[in-house]
Amino acid sequence: MQENRHSTISNARSLEEIGEFWDTHDFTEFDDDSPDVAFTIANAIAIEADLFSAVEQQARLRGVSVETLVNLWLQEKLAEQLQAVA
Repeated sequence: MQENRHSTISNARSLEEIGEFWDTHDFTEFDDDSPDVAFTIANAIAIEADLFSAVEQQARLRGVSVETLVNLWLQEKLAEQLQAVA
């Protein structure tokens, strides 16, 4: 942190002071003026290379992304499982 520069929320003059401040405070105490931020949560799942290649080929044939096809297939399978249980 540059000399003579203050943190806007904590008024800290060093990284150590900022750390001490946030050890005893919660951001929700100060988020009144903070804008909402949209974000996406991504998950990674290991998949066999040959299986992934086959899914890629099917996605290309259908003109959709691999992610879209996998999501559609998972939704269909889950719906089938829920019907089988009911």
